[in-house]
Amino acid sequence: MKQRITERGTKGIALFNEGYNCAQSSFLAFNDLLPIEFDIAAKLSSSFGGGMGRLREVCGALTGIFMVAGILYGYDDNKATDEKASHYERIQFLSNRFKENTDCDSYICRDLLHLDIAGADSPVPASRDKKYYAERPCANLVAIAVSILDDYIKAHPYHS
Repeated sequence: MKQRITERGTKGIALFNEGYNCAQSSFLAFNDLLPIEFDIAAKLSSSFGGGMGRLREVCGALTGIFMVAGILYGYDDNKATDEKASHYERIQFLSNRFKENTDCDSYICRDLLHLDIAGADSPVPASRDKKYYAERPCANLVAIAVSILDDYIKAHPYHS
């Protein structure tokens, strides 16, 4: 299944191309819907790039939309088991849609980047040059993740 890229997905690509990491780009693409200032949103999501601090675990693009989904649809009552289950079902739905749209049926950063490493990568980010953007699928993964949540929001209005 190939995800249609929405206007908001294109916004995610632009943020990534400006130098924000994958998690920041997907989170910040929804900043107009969030009750949080842009600079604080950028800081909050900064730890999740590179599969969580370049640990190459869950893709930051997906983590970014999970944070948005938490703000828009999440629960705050620690005893609300039905709401918790409903929200986890939502997160699993979003992650499955993301996996369906990748070339390796995964949401793990190292798989998506086809890296042959186990565990953490160097903490030093790669230089953002033409070669980086040409070789990395990250901008497209941001667009896919953002578009999936964008479509979800349109089909499932949230209550602010």
